[in-house]
Amino acid sequence: MSDLSTRPALISKVIPDSIAAEIGFDAGDAIIAVNGQKPRDLIDYQFLCADEFLELEVLDAKGKTHKLEIEKEYDEDLGVEFETALFDGLIQCNNRCPFCFIDQQPPGKRETLYLKDDDYRLSFLYGSYLTLTNLTQKEWDRIEQMRLSPLYVSVHATEPEVRIRLLKNLRAGKILEQIKWFQERRLQIHAQVVVCPGINDGEHLERTLLDLAKFHTGNIPAVASVAVVPVGLTRFRPAEDELIAVTAEKAREVIEQVQKIQGLLSKGKGSEKAKKKNSKSRCIWLADEWFLIAGLDLPSAADYEDYPQIGNGVGSIRQFIQQFETAFAKLQPMQVEPPRKLVWVVGNAVEKAFEPIVQQLNQIPGLSVNMAALCSHYWGQTITVTGLLTGQDLLEALQGRDLGDGILLPSVMLKQGEPRFLDDMTLEQLASSLKTRILPVSGVEELISAAIGLATAEVKF
Repeated sequence: MSDLSTRPALISKVIPDSIAAEIGFDAGDAIIAVNGQKPRDLIDYQFLCADEFLELEVLDAKGKTHKLEIEKEYDEDLGVEFETALFDGLIQCNNRCPFCFIDQQPPGKRETLYLKDDDYRLSFLYGSYLTLTNLTQKEWDRIEQMRLSPLYVSVHATEPEVRIRLLKNLRAGKILEQIKWFQERRLQIHAQVVVCPGINDGEHLERTLLDLAKFHTGNIPAVASVAVVPVGLTRFRPAEDELIAVTAEKAREVIEQVQKIQGLLSKGKGSEKAKKKNSKSRCIWLADEWFLIAGLDLPSAADYEDYPQIGNGVGSIRQFIQQFETAFAKLQPMQVEPPRKLVWVVGNAVEKAFEPIVQQLNQIPGLSVNMAALCSHYWGQTITVTGLLTGQDLLEALQGRDLGDGILLPSVMLKQGEPRFLDDMTLEQLASSLKTRILPVSGVEELISAAIGLATAEVKF
């Protein structure tokens, strides 16, 4: 399970009242081995700890090694969190995709922004996408032996020459063989197709989707779902990348094409009995962004079934609206006292979709919420999703504007676990420059709580 490059698993947090807390673990301690084996990642650690008797080799924060014996319930967690899920380092990408967001950033920002993740372990643990181009036989064997499924795979095209052109990697042409490998072992993938106009659209997109749909059969389909996503471009991308931005016209064309394929596949499901058994069996999904770019209404909540590709922006806006309506309906008749005025910052891609939310919030006596729907001059985008707005974008758009009692800021704009934007500006810097307080909100409940003045975290200037 380990190799010479495996480092001790550094503990970043000990959960109160857990086994680890009772024993006396502290943040800064590290686990070297479990039952004599060095875990190379969180997957190994969880597998090794699924036992009633554990022998731990631990390195404390002072550099002293200890050996501990623990008796617990079979599936009981020790109660520690780690600095990273990968104790032997990140498997980085060996492709040169022209649409890769990593290569579309300016130089000189924090180092982690330039790490190209192509690690199957992060795909299994957190749903990040990988290409399958850099796996060794040892890793393929591990996926099979440990049943690491589902994985999330960036397919983009199934025609070998088209995928090789997109990934700039000769190994990229084996994707259909690799999906068949998953099928033979009853393992699953969720697929992603980033549509680049002029390269993998049109007949190539149709071929890709029909190829993938062939693997969406049986009780455990090898391809559980496919997300079709528009390419996102920034002003920092290489001049020779041959990429074309998705226009409103192109978005409508792709929507029509994919919906036609969805209809054909639905008709080909077989008998009525089979249709009933597989009522939630749609394979191909369009990302919300297509409808936003096209200026069309989003599909209804029922169209997303159980949201299999929500992490890829398929249905996330519709789900947010639905969750808001449910939460808002539960609010008791109330009045905000003293009255307050707030600015809710979002990407301009969702302006039309979120307008009803603003209208409902403004029905509360004493509350005034204005939406600031911004594009990103930083990235050079006329249509921008909320998560890509930077501190610089907010500063340029909001400086000199009446911000009332503060800003409602979706935390999706910030680095996970740290109050910092993609351009490295901190929340504190932005609050100081705008001379206002900022209320980071994550999800519907926090948005409503912050808006009506209930206790919530805030950054003051």
